Order: sequence, then C-alpha cells, then structure tokens
Amino acid sequence: MDAMMLLGDEALAQGALDAGISGFYAYPGTPSTEIMEYAQRVKQAEGIHRTWSSNEKTAVESAIGMSYAGKRTMAMMKHVGLNVAADPFMNSAFTGANGGLIITVADDPSMHSSQNEQDSRFYGKFAMIPVLEPANQQECYDMAFYGFELSEKYHVPVLLRLTTRLSHSRAGVIRRNPLPQNALKKPDDLFQFMLLPAIARKKYLHLIDLQNDFVAEAESSPFNSFQLQAKDHSRGIICTGLAYNYLNEVFQGSEIPYPVVKISQYPLPVKQLHALYDSCASLLILEEGMPLVEEQLKGLAFQGSKPIHGRLDGTIPRAGELNPNKVAVALGLPDTFGQEIPEIVTGRPPALCIGCPHSDSYLALNEAVKEYGRGHVFSDIGCYTLGFMPPYNAINSCVDMGASITMAKGAADSGLFPAIAVIGDSTFSHSGLTGLLDCIFDKSNVVIVILDNSTTGMTGGQDYTAAGKLESICEGLGVEKEHIRVFVPFKKNFDEMVAIYKEEIAYKGVSVVIPRRECVQILKRKHKLEA
Repeated sequence: MDAMMLLGDEALAQGALDAGISGFYAYPGTPSTEIMEYAQRVKQAEGIHRTWSSNEKTAVESAIGMSYAGKRTMAMMKHVGLNVAADPFMNSAFTGANGGLIITVADDPSMHSSQNEQDSRFYGKFAMIPVLEPANQQECYDMAFYGFELSEKYHVPVLLRLTTRLSHSRAGVIRRNPLPQNALKKPDDLFQFMLLPAIARKKYLHLIDLQNDFVAEAESSPFNSFQLQAKDHSRGIICTGLAYNYLNEVFQGSEIPYPVVKISQYPLPVKQLHALYDSCASLLILEEGMPLVEEQLKGLAFQGSKPIHGRLDGTIPRAGELNPNKVAVALGLPDTFGQEIPEIVTGRPPALCIGCPHSDSYLALNEAVKEYGRGHVFSDIGCYTLGFMPPYNAINSCVDMGASITMAKGAADSGLFPAIAVIGDSTFSHSGLTGLLDCIFDKSNVVIVILDNSTTGMTGGQDYTAAGKLESICEGLGVEKEHIRVFVPFKKNFDEMVAIYKEEIAYKGVSVVIPRRECVQILKRKHKLEA
C-alpha cells in the first residue's frame, strides 16, 4: 500500500479510516485536535460521521451509541477532556462494546497548552480496560486496526494514549488495505448497556474475570518487545511508548548494552517484567508522564533488594516531558542539555492577536469595573484567557471549562460584588449552560460575558454546536430578555460597551452580555479563500 508522511494524530485517523471506522466524535483540544481535522478534510472519510461534539462527555456517549449499533467508532480528546468524559468512560468499561470502541486521549506533558499535567494511563488502569500507547507514527496507524480488533474480541472499550511530541511530529507510515465498515448490528444481549445495579454487579465480576486475559494479550502483544539478551545486566530498562524512541536516540543507532522491555500495551506484561528483574541488578523506568509503571512494579511483588529507579526517586525529574537528554543523564552518559537561554533574549509569551475582538471587550470591561478594584472577573479556558496578560490584566481565574460562571456564582453567593464571568462562545456550549441554569435557579447577582467570536479560536477555528443560537439559548434557559445585551466590540463603540457593562452590573440578578465580532484569523481565512 501507499506510504504517507503523517503526524501521529493524522496516522491514527488514517488508520481508523482504513480499519473501517463509521464515526469520529470529539471536542477540540491540543494536542488531539488534528485527528478530527484530518478526518474532516480527506476524501476517504466522506459519508463517515466526523463533526464536533458539544463536549467530551457527549462525544464519548455518542461513540458508545454507535458501538451499540455494531459500528466501529472513536472518541478523541485531550487529557483534561477525559475528566469531563469520566462518567461515560468509566461506565463503558461495564457496558462494554458491541462495535469496536476506541477512546483516544492525547496527554500534554509539560503543559504546553494545558492547565494541568496528568497521565491518562491511570484512567485506563482505574477502568480496568486495555490501554495502548504507541511509540511512533506507524504504531499510531497500526493500533487503530489492533484496537478495534481487541475491543470487538473482548467486547470492551480500549483506551489509546498519545502525547504531544508524538501527536505533533511527522514520520513515514505504510498503509494497509482498507477494510469495509461493519454492518449495522444491535447487541446480542439487549441488556448489555443497561446498568441497573443488579446487572452492573454481574458486569463488574465479568470485567474482573477478563483481567487475566488482558494481561495475556499484553504478554503476547506485537507492540510490546522483550530484548533480554544484552552485554550488561547491571541495569535493566523498561520503556513505555514514546520513551522507547528517546532511548534509541541516546544510543544513536548503536547497540543498547542493557536488557530492554518496551511496553506499548497494558496491563503490564508481568512475566516478562519478572524475567527482567530477575536477570538484572537494578531497573530504570523510562515513561512519558507520571510514574505509573514504577508505582506498579513496587507493588507487584518486586520487593527484593534490587533498586528500581525512575521518577519517584528523582533519577528522572518528576514533572515535565521526558526527552533524550534526561534519559542520557539517567544512564550516566554525558549531559547534552546545551545552554540556558541568555538573559538578553526577551521572552515572547502568547498574546491576543492584533485586532482580536476580545481586546476591545476587555478594555471596556476594565473601565466598567475600575471603581471596584481588581479581583471581580472569573474567566475560562480559551484564547480569551490571554486577557490575564498585560496590558489587559483583566481576569482573575482560569480553572476548568465552565468554571467562570459557577465560580462567579459562588463568589456572588458569598457576597462579592460585582461577580463577573467571562466565557467564550464555544466554551459556553461545552460546559456553561448548566452553570447558567444554577444562576437562574438561585437568581444569583452575576454578570456573564459570553465572548462570541463565532468559532473555537484557541484550537484553530473549529465549529461549535451553539453557533448563532446564544441569545435564544440564554432566553430559553430563563434569562430575562431585556438583560441579554449584545454589542460589537470595536474601539469606536467603547462608551456604549462600558455603559452596557455598568448597567448590567447595577442590575440585581442574572445578566448576559454578548460582545460579538468574528475572530480575525477566521476572517483572514475567508478573505483569502474569496480572493
């Protein structure tokens, strides 16, 4: 078949297409966004479901529904999105799958564009389902086939974990012959997806019974390798996923002198790990993210006197991305870090684009709240979070998607006045509606600013489900029509914007203010296409 040069995200999407997928479900979030974007632009995906979901929870639930109908499907998100989707994700381990179900999560070690650092492999262990962690782009492609097959063999969902450097790096991928989509087929057991307690208890016992099968699959997996013959047994090395590439990069193609176990499928292949432990004087664990393997080894009867090194004992730094230099230092090889950035080099943090509508919205909001001092504006996740930076210094929080509204509500409940929430239009459709309902139910004294730039801006300009419907949604939820205010954020409208903000701050109740102007980047693209 053809050879293609693909990002890790793109390789996974292409693999899913060639493996007969019928539907992609996702909410955009770096570093996972390119999976759906690839599916949306390639001709091969025509006729396959590939539109954005309102959030990660609805994406996973929709994917479970497609699996119910016997079709192969995938839900994709970044690591914090799995927190949003945790309810259906955990329960899908009990319901199992009918058609192949892969839940893909792209983690962001070092938090390049995220508000926290977490390792989604722990979710897979928590849910007691198989986890796949590709080491390169070819494995991203191949694991789509394998993941669907594994899911359908055991009728369970499979978690596939990517990380930023793999998602956003490019390599050659050899394709296979494409498979047809599954035929529509309801579950043989029509109670399979019914989690009443009496049924769920049986399903939990069945999931426990499958654990030995999952371990056996890992021990014979084509993605796990065991190189136990080596020159030097003073140290055995365990690499997970992308860390295997870093190890090979350190030795630059020459023979690695130590025994190496590569793990890209979980649960852990216990037999091979015991064989490695028994044959070596110590172990070094190289894993991208948190010390999941290291923690498990110290609880899997590896209780001898031989040391196990990794992130827990500081051999590898506990926080941040793994890289070849950190691996070299852990192996006692020369430190190839290079030099620190000279002080003369000025930092260039991200900033709102020139001409961004949020800029004018924030300047007017600053003026409107000036008399109250700072500390009254709660914000959310999106490009508007950059309103924290100078020259705006406009916002005071960024916790998780939707938290601006509910944090403002809690602050208002405690007596803080004014309590103002700033949330983007896409984020509002993702996680803001229920918080607004809480405010309406309690008649909270809050002003909710929905910055409407007609796109999901921070992740590249994707569609979102509430586009063009914000006023009708707010009114339908119960916000009084006269307190749903809309303006166009331009400098020439500064006085009008300040006046609207002040009027709604003075109103004792729930107000929604919608500054509406299209994202300048999307506008540029439209003009370029028109030209």
